[in-house]
Amino acid sequence: MSYPRRSALAAALAGAALLLTSLPASPAAAAPLRPVASVGAAAAAPAPVTTKPAVPKPLRDPRNIGVLVNKTHPLKPKSYVPKGHVRVQGQRLRAEPAAALKKMMRDAKASGARLVTVSGYRSYSTQKSLFARYTRAYGATYAARISARPGYSEHQTGLTMDVGAASGACRLGACLGNTKAGRWVAKNAWKYGYIVRYPKGQEKVAGYTYEPWHLRYVGVKISTAMKKGKIPTLEHYYGQVKRR
Repeated sequence: MSYPRRSALAAALAGAALLLTSLPASPAAAAPLRPVASVGAAAAAPAPVTTKPAVPKPLRDPRNIGVLVNKTHPLKPKSYVPKGHVRVQGQRLRAEPAAALKKMMRDAKASGARLVTVSGYRSYSTQKSLFARYTRAYGATYAARISARPGYSEHQTGLTMDVGAASGACRLGACLGNTKAGRWVAKNAWKYGYIVRYPKGQEKVAGYTYEPWHLRYVGVKISTAMKKGKIPTLEHYYGQVKRR
């Protein structure tokens, strides 16, 4: 009794199949099948994120080679005296910066840029006398541009050395930057962990006039980061001034 119904169903299915095969194939249908990402998966794909390196906090311990000392960050205590002085051509430094300076001076000499030491470690009392002398000679305002108050001087850390050209040209003068010795220092000091602490054009930031002779030891890690990042001063490095 059910055969006629099956025959009718089979006939209908056959007709539908014939109709489908007679329709023209669309380009999409003719193309090979490829896996397609779902809309949800595409939306969930994270966009690339670029982040700036974290700005380190200013170091306040004067025993640390990266300590920040300037007009608003005095030494703690102001009467701090570093340990382990080593003499370099009669001027004193702490052992680590002294070893780095000796190597730098040897390499500079081999390159034809002979350097001499001019002024290294200064005690609180020495800096006090020096600042008073500058104040009497030039007035308090100008003295503050060229000299630090006692307790605020990088020289008191034992990490700083003023250098000059062996020829004596432009000693402790801005013109040192135009000498062979000054140009060599500006280009190479970072390799030995030193920076020109008060570079040209940064008086408002660093607090002092341009001093191509004032070399501050910060260690190779910091000096390299500053060189590669084109960071001009420790104030910029420690986020005291917005980096460009």
